[in-house]
Parts: sequence; C-alpha cells; structure tokens
Amino acid sequence: MKRLIFGVTSVLLLAIEIIIGMFATGWIRNYLGDVLVVILIYTIIRTITPDKPAKWYILPTAVLVFAYAVEFLQLWGFCDRFGITNRLLRIIIGTGFSIVDFLCYTIGAILCCISEYMINVMKKFNELS
Repeated sequence: MKRLIFGVTSVLLLAIEIIIGMFATGWIRNYLGDVLVVILIYTIIRTITPDKPAKWYILPTAVLVFAYAVEFLQLWGFCDRFGITNRLLRIIIGTGFSIVDFLCYTIGAILCCISEYMINVMKKFNELS
C-alpha cells in the first residue's frame, strides 16, 4: 500500500515539476522546484524499491548527496563540456549553478526525513496495537 501511495505521489510531483518548468517564474521556479525535485527522486525510489534502508535517514541522505553531486556537475559545466544540446536533458541535468540550490535541496531532504521518521513511528505504533 505504501508503494502505491509513493507512486501516486511521484506522478503528482512530476506533473507539478513539469508545470513549474513550463509556466512558473520567480521563487516558485527558482526555489520550490528544487525543493520538490529532491522529494520527487525520493518518492520514485520508495516506489520502485520494496524494502527501505534499515535506518530512516539513509535514503533521504543519499538523495541529498545525489542532488549535491548534480549541482556540482552544473558548477563544472557538465552539459557544455560533454556537448549536451538536447533541451530536455539540459533541463533535467541543469546548466546553472546556484549556492542557494543546496539550501533548497536540504529543505527537500529534511521533509523526506520527516516523512520517513513519521512512517517509522506509525509502523511501530501499529505493531503495538
């Protein structure tokens, strides 16, 4: 049941990210999109993997490290260095480094940590009942 919830959440977040990418401007595109992309990656992984890591904070932390790595690739100019001209790939990978993105990614990861923690608490509560 949890995988279904994460799957539906992933689809909704992907739709929101596409809408943000196509129509949004200002803080919604610059900041909210970066917060949501970490949550999107997290929900996709939770959808496709039947078992979560033993510790509730491992997956959100791994997603955060991945997001940071992608941001560093943007700083390095990954798309330009490898001649990536496909517009969709350039949007997915990103071409503009911003130090503020690290804060946005961290906020997204914190929200994922809260989610994992709450799922863990609810699971333990249900086992006691």
